Amino acid sequence: MTQEGNPVRPIVDYTDSLGYETSKALAGLLNPLIGNTEHHVKNSKDLAEELSGVFIEDHEIFNSHDVVSLFTNTPIKEALGIIKQRLIEDKDLKKLTKLEVDDIIELLEFILTTTYFEFRGTIYRQRFGAAMGSPVSPIIANFFMEFLEQQAIATAPLEFKPRYWRRYVDDVLEIIQEGQVQNLTDHLNSVDETESIKFTFEEEKNGQIPFLDTLIVRKPDGSIKLLVYRKPTHTDQYLNFKSEHPLHQKMGVIRTLFDRMNSVVTETEDRIKEEERVRAALKNCGYPDWAMDKVKNQMHNKTKDAEKLRSKKSKTAEEKSKGMVVIPYVSGLSERIQRVYKNTKLTRQ
Repeated sequence: MTQEGNPVRPIVDYTDSLGYETSKALAGLLNPLIGNTEHHVKNSKDLAEELSGVFIEDHEIFNSHDVVSLFTNTPIKEALGIIKQRLIEDKDLKKLTKLEVDDIIELLEFILTTTYFEFRGTIYRQRFGAAMGSPVSPIIANFFMEFLEQQAIATAPLEFKPRYWRRYVDDVLEIIQEGQVQNLTDHLNSVDETESIKFTFEEEKNGQIPFLDTLIVRKPDGSIKLLVYRKPTHTDQYLNFKSEHPLHQKMGVIRTLFDRMNSVVTETEDRIKEEERVRAALKNCGYPDWAMDKVKNQMHNKTKDAEKLRSKKSKTAEEKSKGMVVIPYVSGLSERIQRVYKNTKLTRQ
C-alpha cells in the first residue's frame, strides 16, 4: 500500500458507503463522552480566552507536540477497550440509545475493520488504524489520545512534567522547563504499549510558537498575546467576489475572517493591523468596501444586542431576588411590620 521513501495515507470517501450512516450514528452517540477533560481545548477562541490569564517564567518555554499520522496509527483493539469501559461507566447511555454496550462495540469494530478502497484498479483493505474520511474516526482517535495523555502526564517525572498541557486532537501545546523537551518527547513515545503512536515536537522560536491558527507570543513581562497565524505558503486567496456563488457565501468569507480576528487577536493595536491585512487581501479578491463595512457593522450590532440581552437577564434576576434580611421577632411590632410589607414587593419567608 505504501512504498519506502514515499509514504501515503489513504483518505476514503465514506459518503453513501454501506457503513456511512452507521458511522455517523456512532459518532453522534460517542461524541458527548470526549472533550470533557481539563486538557482539552475546543478551538482557537477557547485557547485565546484561556491564555489571557497565563504567565510564562524565564526558565520555561512553549513547546508543541504532534502525533505522526494519528488516524491511521490509532490501535483499534486498544481504543475499543477504552471506549467500552467509558460506555460502561456512562450513567446517561440508556437515555441516548437502546443499544447495549456490547452492541455498540460490535458495530464500531465492524466499521473500523472493514475499510476497503480502490486504487488504480486494485482493491485494498486497510489493515491498521482508523480510516481518514470516516465520521467516527476522529472520535476513536480522540478517545485513545485522552487515555494516552492521562497516562503520559501521570507518569512523567517532575523534572520534565509540563506545567501546562492543552490538546486539540493530535496537536499539543505545553509549557515546560527549558532543556527538557527531548526528555518529555522520549517519555511520550514510550507510553503507548503498541508503539504505534509517535510524537514529534517544535519548540518556540524567538519567543513565538504557532498552535492551531494562532501565533502565541511571549511578552517581556511573561504575559502572552495572540496573533493570527498564517503558514509561509499562505497566499491570501479567497473566494472571488465576482465568482458565480450566492452573495451570502461571499459575505460569509468576510464574516469568518473578521470573526477570527476578533476571537484570536488579543491586543487592540494588533487587531487594527489584522483588519488592514484582511481588507487588503479581500480587495485583491474583488470584495468592495461596502460589503466589508456591512459585515463589520452587523457583527458590532450583534455584539451590542448580546450585551443588552445579558444585561436584561441580569437585571431581571436581580429584581427577582433583592436578597434577604433577618429581623428578630418582637411581639406586637413584628405583626405591624408584616402589615406594612403587604403593600410592597417584599415577601415574608
